[in-house]
Amino acid sequence: MNNLFHITRKEFAAFFSSPIAFIFFGAFLAVTLFIFFWVETFFARNIADVRPLFSWMPVLLIFLTAAITMRMWSEERRAGTLEFLLTSPVPPWQLVLGKFFACLLLVAVALLLTLPLPISIAFIGNLDWGPVFGGYLATLFLAAAYIAIGLFVSARSDNQIISLIAASLLCGALYLIGADALTDLFGNRGAELMQLLGTGSRFESITRGVIDLRDLYYYLSLVGLFLALNVFILEQLRWAGNRSNSHHRQWGLVTALLVANFLAGNLWLQPVGWARADITQGSIYSISDSTRNYLAQLREPLLIRGYFSAQTHPLLAPLVPRLHDLLEEYAVASKGKVRVEFIDPLENPELEQEAGQKYGIRPVPFQTANKYQAAVVNSYFDILIKYGEQYETLGFRDLIEVKAQSEADLDVELRNPEYDITRAIKKVLFAYQGAGQLFDNITRPITFKGYLSPDSRLPEQLVELKQGLNETLAALKKEAGDRFKVEIEDPDANGGALGRKIESEYGFRPMAAGLFDPNTFWFYMSLEGGDQVVPVPLPEALDKTGLKRGIDTALKRFSKGFLKTVALYTPPGTPPMPQYGIPGSGKQFNWLREKLGEEHSVRSTDLKTGQAPTDADLLLLVAPESLDNKQLFAVDQFLMEGGTVILSTSPFDISLRGALAAKTHDSGLDRWLEHNGISIKKEMVLDPQNAAFPIPVQRNIGGFRVQETQMMAYPYFADIRTDGMADDHGITAGVKQLTLTWPSPIVIDKSKNQGRQVTPLLHSSEAAWSSPSTQIKPDFHAYGRRGFARGHATGQQLLGVAVEGRFDSFFKGKPSPLLKEKKGDPETTDKTGTDDDQPTAISRVIDKSPESGRIILFASNSFLTDNVLTLSSSVLRSRYLNPVQLVENAVDWSLEERGLLSIRGRGHFSRTLAPLDRDAQQFWEYLNYALALLGLFVVWLLRHTTQQRAQRYYQTVLTDGRA
Repeated sequence: MNNLFHITRKEFAAFFSSPIAFIFFGAFLAVTLFIFFWVETFFARNIADVRPLFSWMPVLLIFLTAAITMRMWSEERRAGTLEFLLTSPVPPWQLVLGKFFACLLLVAVALLLTLPLPISIAFIGNLDWGPVFGGYLATLFLAAAYIAIGLFVSARSDNQIISLIAASLLCGALYLIGADALTDLFGNRGAELMQLLGTGSRFESITRGVIDLRDLYYYLSLVGLFLALNVFILEQLRWAGNRSNSHHRQWGLVTALLVANFLAGNLWLQPVGWARADITQGSIYSISDSTRNYLAQLREPLLIRGYFSAQTHPLLAPLVPRLHDLLEEYAVASKGKVRVEFIDPLENPELEQEAGQKYGIRPVPFQTANKYQAAVVNSYFDILIKYGEQYETLGFRDLIEVKAQSEADLDVELRNPEYDITRAIKKVLFAYQGAGQLFDNITRPITFKGYLSPDSRLPEQLVELKQGLNETLAALKKEAGDRFKVEIEDPDANGGALGRKIESEYGFRPMAAGLFDPNTFWFYMSLEGGDQVVPVPLPEALDKTGLKRGIDTALKRFSKGFLKTVALYTPPGTPPMPQYGIPGSGKQFNWLREKLGEEHSVRSTDLKTGQAPTDADLLLLVAPESLDNKQLFAVDQFLMEGGTVILSTSPFDISLRGALAAKTHDSGLDRWLEHNGISIKKEMVLDPQNAAFPIPVQRNIGGFRVQETQMMAYPYFADIRTDGMADDHGITAGVKQLTLTWPSPIVIDKSKNQGRQVTPLLHSSEAAWSSPSTQIKPDFHAYGRRGFARGHATGQQLLGVAVEGRFDSFFKGKPSPLLKEKKGDPETTDKTGTDDDQPTAISRVIDKSPESGRIILFASNSFLTDNVLTLSSSVLRSRYLNPVQLVENAVDWSLEERGLLSIRGRGHFSRTLAPLDRDAQQFWEYLNYALALLGLFVVWLLRHTTQQRAQRYYQTVLTDGRA
């Protein structure tokens, strides 16, 4: 092997004996940097990845490798030194490998000179190094294949120009076979086969960060095939002029067998889908443990059927094989519980009719092209997940993410297919289980405890409700058997010891039928299992149906097998009516509602009855507005029942219609939050680490005032990165960047929160400051390009927090606000002195919450509105849902549904760059130019030593065949 080593060194040094190496390095770096910063417009993309570095690499390497290999054998033949080499003691295969490794080493050095690019990106963004490593590995394997082809072609001709052209054509043909421009002319099956043969499509698979043995072997098979042919050609040249004999035929047979085995190996490995390594951060292209846990809960066969048309949109076609591979992994991971099917409905009319009539799957018109014409065709790109009679469908809008690089350049990627598919599986699984027996997924024994007064002390409505309660409990006990126990006690019995105990531990206190009614009674219910205590709310209508729904909801908190209900409060307004061209008034939260509805049952509520919906598992208030006492009571008592209250609120309201303006805002929650040790300053945070905002600017051009929209760094848009988020917390899982708009600082009263767990979730940067001013429009005349006066930095500002533990009711020691409706109260009696038409209200006040009570607060009224999300999406040229994902995380974390949380954290999200002005962008660009020149200079300094030593070794090898 010493001979091989010395030949490699000599050939590598030979590149530096002439300007070839430096021309190669210079051309490679110049083209790469030009494509990276100018063609792919790296800073305009605003994504921290190295995709622009490798996107053109398959095409670039075609010409560069052809240029460095064209002389390797052609020059030897032209100069007459090939005969000397073939008669030397060195075997031809060592000569071939030596030249091969020398060329590959030259490419490796060129790639080494590009390392400043990913290192620079890591400084200004959250770079995933998995695809970086995959990109460099794919480039080396692709270059190895092209070099082997180039050496083979060079050995066939003594003309370097012919070798250059022939090698470029052959490598280009292999690339074009799998290119989208060619595969789009064929159906899905033909396109998949062509992509398996193409060098570029295999390259893209590895640069994603997924190293598949089949892709690596494909390149190695090309290397082995063409190197074997190269050695055979050299042997043929040694036989030139001699008669054919058995030795020659043996060489031909061995070469043919090698070529056949290299090719056959691809066919043998094609079914081996498990031999792959996902090296991306979070392994986003692999089936997660959480998905496997959901699949393990399956008791019946689950069907996943992909509806994909042979002719579809050119940007969607490359995604079909990736979905195919992912769905096959579901089948493998389920151990036979999942059946995966792929059909083209246009080829099967019966299944197409079933898809449309039964599942609502209908074709979408796409612009397509074939060999003969371009046309608009109806195409399918859908997935059906069916479990029993429950089913969910995913269309192309649910599965893909579109990023607009420019008006004519769209980048279409799968958004996070595992999350979308697993979410659908979870939904049908839980719906199927919910339709069955309630106790099927409750493993521990549950005890119902009723703290009820005798019938003689209860109002008439509660006596009837108590009878309905007994019937409901009897039915549940019959269904559950020994897993459900019932204990009903009178808290006033035995001197009232039990009443004092539950008042101290749970905050339950005697109830009254009216504000001035001296007669009190008890009617409290709870479910207990292990250390978990879940209060059962009193139904608003005091009916058996509402009571059954409340008990079922409480029971579902002990199970992970049911869809949970989120009660959503949004400020009053009229919804939009686009069919009439009428926009909605007030804030709209359709994006938030849509995303929450994908995983949970979302129920709107205005809380005006003074009670949250009885089936609610969580209460979410977004931009609450002037809550009255009854609405506040509903929020307070939901927390006292051990629920979670998520709030998005601040003391300021922002108007985006017409002129940009801010005004003070009363949520009605200030006193309640302060009672619980949380307050929001009546100021807004300004942060130099911020996101861009389109601002209308007027300019004077030739005496005319022209208004245009410019992107400016807007300090009221706090750009929160991972260093401003809670580490390893479920609420911030997968959210690597968040724009919090017009936020306010949160202050935690430590004295009131002793014994509770306080978790800071979001912080501004250290250089942030706050201001009580409502002037949020930039003043470029007074403050120049910044638009705002720079305040004194006050350090990190708390912008999001979670508080968990026991809370005391804001209404502790006070009568229930609902009792004002009691018949006979002076406040509700009409002017005639009669009150017969007034309803009777029975209410209670729970003074203390269990340990499961949670308040999660985000100090912004606007960051979840449709207008702000649309604005951010237009700036990023991609659908921006990070704020919604944050709230989804908070909901799942609160409901202890951590499975989808972990998958969502692996999501395919855009890794945005840190905010950079033009000067900073130019600095990083010019720095990479300078480092590239520095790398060339270092190579030039080392070339002399390498050249001289390698030449001495090579002379020794050729004279006596040994080092």
